[in-house]
Amino acid sequence: MFVALYLGTSLVLGDFYQIPITVPFLLASVYALLTLRGSMKSRIDVFSSGAGDSNVLLMVWIFVLAGAFASTAKSMGAIDATVSLTLRALPDTFLLPGIFLASCAISFAIGTSVGTVAALTPVAVGIAQQAQMDVTLLVGIVISGAYFGDNLSFISDTTIVATQSQGCKMNDKFKVNFRIVLPVALLVFAYYVWANQRIDATVTTTPVNYLLVVPYLSVIIAALMGVNVVITLALGIALSATIGILTGAYTPLACIGAMADGMKGMSELILITLMASGILAVIKHNGGIEAIIHALTRRIHGKRAAEASIAALVALVNVCTANNTVAIITTGGIAKQITEHYGLDRRKTASILDTAACCTQAILPYGAQMLIAAGLAQVNPVSLIHHLLYPMLLALALILAILFRFPRKYS
Repeated sequence: MFVALYLGTSLVLGDFYQIPITVPFLLASVYALLTLRGSMKSRIDVFSSGAGDSNVLLMVWIFVLAGAFASTAKSMGAIDATVSLTLRALPDTFLLPGIFLASCAISFAIGTSVGTVAALTPVAVGIAQQAQMDVTLLVGIVISGAYFGDNLSFISDTTIVATQSQGCKMNDKFKVNFRIVLPVALLVFAYYVWANQRIDATVTTTPVNYLLVVPYLSVIIAALMGVNVVITLALGIALSATIGILTGAYTPLACIGAMADGMKGMSELILITLMASGILAVIKHNGGIEAIIHALTRRIHGKRAAEASIAALVALVNVCTANNTVAIITTGGIAKQITEHYGLDRRKTASILDTAACCTQAILPYGAQMLIAAGLAQVNPVSLIHHLLYPMLLALALILAILFRFPRKYS
């Protein structure tokens, strides 16, 4: 219902920006309630149980803190100073590949695409504005690199869940995954090097006030150390407020106002998250996830079909849940049954689960990572999709790995 309303209306109007994304979600939420049986109170309880899930609320708190940090950091000059430092460090001909490498490295180190996107998006936006480049291009590069680490990192939730559900070691899954991912990452990096030569970027560097860089560097360093994303963002807010007040960048009241403005800027994303999670709860309550699993697995013939069904299964559930970790948790059991029944290599199954979930999550305009990036960059999530080169090529690489039984050792 949501896809029909939003996509259909946007196509008719010829513009994805005329329809606020919250309205189709609201109408789809009403429709979801009508599919349930029982009193209106019981229906609302089912919907609210999904919207009030602890994981959903954690996502909301991250939205709130990310908005507050971005606003306070920008108001006191932290982002401008960080952008100036980055532009001084990166030559004009290495902006695109440099941002991609930074996003890949940070996400692999911290094991989370959400933390990477929250940390790097404001810097990418600042660089785009300074260099007079397309904001959606640089934010898309950040998101792309974030999924490199989300897919491969040993401390990523998706890696842990995928390997635990299939009963294999993380380093074994990494060996399979890396062989599929490496050619794609190198190809994308080479493309960004080439694309950078074709961009006429006007970069002007200004003197750097290194004290103003401290809040942002602290967030990146804390993320690299694996500190909880909520604590990391709270630290960033505290440092931005303290340094901003001490340097006279703003008064205490202005600092509070900046925090409030940042949190207000995330209101649409919070509403989308709550309504999408409520709709998911209704789908699960009505047996929708089980129906998808049954439809995909009833006509499997051969190992290629078995691997393809696992990839399709986790991708579809990811579309329904908008959470790659939850999608793997939901489908891990049936994937293990398919693996055992058809004699698949569980190391490759774990790799398929993780890769398919990450590719799908990366291009969902209502996924947490996309919403955070869009909120921080003040752009429509849909406008970012065509810049997500890495996850799209990774999806193609996964399909080819299934069709051509690659890597051979694990097929």
